[in-house]
Amino acid sequence: MENITFNSFVLQLEGLKVTETSRYYVFLFFFFSYLFIMMTNVGIVALVFMDRNLHQPMYLLFCNLPLNDVLGNSIMIPRLLWDILKPPSERLISYYECVVQAFTTHMFGTTSHTVLMIMAFDRYVAICNPLRYADIMTNRKVVTLTVFAWGVAFVLVGVLLGLTIRLNRCRTLIENPFCDNASLFKLSCESVVINNIYGLTFTVVLFTSSIGCMVLTYTSISVVCLTSKSKSLNSKALKTCSTHLFIYVVMISCGLLFIVLHRFPEYSDQRKLSAILFHIIPGSLNPIIYGLQSKEVQRFFRSKGLWPHFDAATTSLFFSRFKG
Repeated sequence: MENITFNSFVLQLEGLKVTETSRYYVFLFFFFSYLFIMMTNVGIVALVFMDRNLHQPMYLLFCNLPLNDVLGNSIMIPRLLWDILKPPSERLISYYECVVQAFTTHMFGTTSHTVLMIMAFDRYVAICNPLRYADIMTNRKVVTLTVFAWGVAFVLVGVLLGLTIRLNRCRTLIENPFCDNASLFKLSCESVVINNIYGLTFTVVLFTSSIGCMVLTYTSISVVCLTSKSKSLNSKALKTCSTHLFIYVVMISCGLLFIVLHRFPEYSDQRKLSAILFHIIPGSLNPIIYGLQSKEVQRFFRSKGLWPHFDAATTSLFFSRFKG
């Protein structure tokens, strides 16, 4: 029998399964989450570029995270909000839009890892080799590391999606609230062995490199802190590294949960939710934890009268009133 390929250019998104009564609550939650992500991340980037005191390698490298969060969430959440208000039969998306969305989604996840890796290198140099920090972390080095973080992600994801778009399609249902690579190649009736092999290799290499970089840098930083008697150095290391490590653990936990749940169809609703939270949680936490914990950022807001200043007298007066 002759094989017939469908290759429809109009696909249907399965979307989130929400009841009629909870639809608007879910919509408002994602809407305000998106609004918060956009305002805080764009605000932090604008602040770094406006304030010359923040023109330091640490903050310039950090700007890659909010830019990545803005890009990843802008492609996914507005479309999700639009689909929540529609009945399932009307959640249609063109094939080309779906490919772009899948590419951006995987760029977001991959760049999150590569950016945190170059930020870990920056913290390693600052704590383990502080006297040569200015010589090592030059403007040229910052640009090189930034290009590396985005370039590696672009090549890896480009190959990933390139292997998928070569396939003929015989289905039209995307079993996800948004498009990703796995959902796209599941539309094909051809063999996807190569896609699975590359996808597995891609994931293993990315996670191994990411985790290995974190283990190596934080082991070196821990050794320096344990052998050093400088309280200021240990305090600086604890402040900056705990922040960085917390964000990394949150991001990798959300990512691993999504990857694992993709292998269990019976947990499709949980997989969909974890995929969305993978975008929302890091995007919401990054500007708060990385930005507002910085003394330079706090100093800027104090100068504008937007950040409270608690000195000893103010603190004593506060507690005396509280006790009274």
